[in-house]
Amino acid sequence: MSFWEILLIGVALSMDAVAVAAASAMNNPHIHRREALLLACAFGGFQGLMPLLGYYTGTAFNVFMSTWAPFIACLLLVIVGGKMIWDTISGDAEALVAFTLPVILLEAIATSIDAMAVGVSLAAGAGVSIIPAASLIAATTFVLTLLAVWLSRLCGDLLANKAGILGGVILIIIGIKMLL
Repeated sequence: MSFWEILLIGVALSMDAVAVAAASAMNNPHIHRREALLLACAFGGFQGLMPLLGYYTGTAFNVFMSTWAPFIACLLLVIVGGKMIWDTISGDAEALVAFTLPVILLEAIATSIDAMAVGVSLAAGAGVSIIPAASLIAATTFVLTLLAVWLSRLCGDLLANKAGILGGVILIIIGIKMLL
């Protein structure tokens, strides 16, 4: 598999992470660089880790994950999205501003589960070196997540207090899409 094919896989895998990061950033237009980097590192890290897990665990673990992963991802994103909507409607400004590590990790895991199946596919393919491939997938997600956060901060400023509701709805839609 060529560099460009792996790059395209990285872009495709990162789209859910980019959408979730954008929704989180819209919810908090005053996100700090440290928080943006934390989002990008978590999302990129899990997008790189999951293909490695899939590659090395093979099809046995993939059968379990392909059965339950959509439900797990949907549940996690619906919970986070619902909380975002609730916090916006209830006016809990303190909750809206806080980026907590558990929430970021839940989002990162939920959006990277499909990358494990890619790792299994890469194991079946001939001539794929998993470490460079997973690194490229992680780097692609990292860069695209930072870009999404930056652009979404602008949208969050424009949408003011409606950004939390929009961000929560986006997370719930992504969760349902993963289930379907």
